[in-house]
Amino acid sequence: MRRHAVLLTVLFALFVTLVSVSYVFWQFYQLNYTRYVTNIFAKHSVITQLFHEYQQNQSSTAIFDANLAIYNLSAIPEKKAQQILKIGKILTQESRNVRRNDDLAENTNMMYQGSSRVKTVMLQYQNAIYFYIRTNMGSIMVIDSTLKPYKPWSLISSYVSITSIIIISFMLILQRLRPLIRLFQRIALFGAGNLNVSFKVKGKDEIAVIANELETARLKINSMLSARTLFLRNIMHELKTPIAKGTIATQMLESQKQRDRFTSIFGRLETLVNDFAMIEEVTSLTSRKEFSEYRIVDIIDGAIDMSMVEPEHIEVDIKSSAKLVANYRLYTTAIKNMIDNAMKYSPDKHINIVIVDAELCFESKGARLKYPLNFYIEPFTKESSSQNSFGLGLYLVDSILKAHKQVLAYEYDNGINRFIFARDTYKES
Repeated sequence: MRRHAVLLTVLFALFVTLVSVSYVFWQFYQLNYTRYVTNIFAKHSVITQLFHEYQQNQSSTAIFDANLAIYNLSAIPEKKAQQILKIGKILTQESRNVRRNDDLAENTNMMYQGSSRVKTVMLQYQNAIYFYIRTNMGSIMVIDSTLKPYKPWSLISSYVSITSIIIISFMLILQRLRPLIRLFQRIALFGAGNLNVSFKVKGKDEIAVIANELETARLKINSMLSARTLFLRNIMHELKTPIAKGTIATQMLESQKQRDRFTSIFGRLETLVNDFAMIEEVTSLTSRKEFSEYRIVDIIDGAIDMSMVEPEHIEVDIKSSAKLVANYRLYTTAIKNMIDNAMKYSPDKHINIVIVDAELCFESKGARLKYPLNFYIEPFTKESSSQNSFGLGLYLVDSILKAHKQVLAYEYDNGINRFIFARDTYKES
């Protein structure tokens, strides 16, 4: 969801805009419809006046029809009027008491006492407008040939035009955002280790400028990485030659004490060069092509062979069916360093390797670490300068675990040091 925040924001803005415009036009429609119905309903007063004159004067039907025709009105037969009343759509209606001596009576020059109940209904039926008037003395339904039902075509055309413009505008915005989506995908590939992905984009807009700057940065990063890799590999290769020669020359020394001292020195130098080589391999790992699924017990067996520790010093309590996707050589090295660490600092020279909550754990007796774990996973750090170590063991383990999307964790419980190859929950989220 976070990856499409911009797209979702644009779509939400489009939705809100369309809803707002639709609501405004709906209000316009209701207002115009109400005004239209109110204006044409006012014509019923003329019909009421003519009907009253017809009733009071008891004039002929022909004269009444002629008076209606003057106002483009015509009477509807009683039978059809009842049918329209049943199925017609009532637009509005009014019911009121009219005094016999009010304006209608005065227009007929007649004075009557009392009042009359008048009900007026305006209906729509088959694309025509009808007026139905009922009094105490009778009822009548007339049709107005000049009136038509309300048709909001102009309002609909305006609504369609405006919404079309809004939708097209947002589509153009989304079209302009497509290069940003492609750029995001390329950045994700670059972050995943594909250093050859190109960010170059044609154009001169803001996105193109950013993409081309990223391309320039990518080329510089690749150049620096290549130079760094070449330098480290060459220098380690050059160091191995004098170390090998020094090791051979050491055997020619007459003093056993001197031979042991120089053998230890060259051995430590060789270990340091190998650690550097491993660190270079981990940091230059750009893809997971060399990752495969292995049984964890097989990886541990390989680490035990590398550490050259007697099997009775190591207890493994892991099901043979447990598997792990890993780079075999790197993960074996990480486990081997954990075994070496336990053999060096545990008083009983014993380590238990178990799985707890699907995480690999290394348990050994010993004193609690003096400093937080972060202190020990930094390169060239150790508690005492007298220790026979370069301080790269846990740093190398942590680097290998990060390449496997894991982290190194530490717990201390009743005299037991527990190092855990934990899942990196931050990356998983």
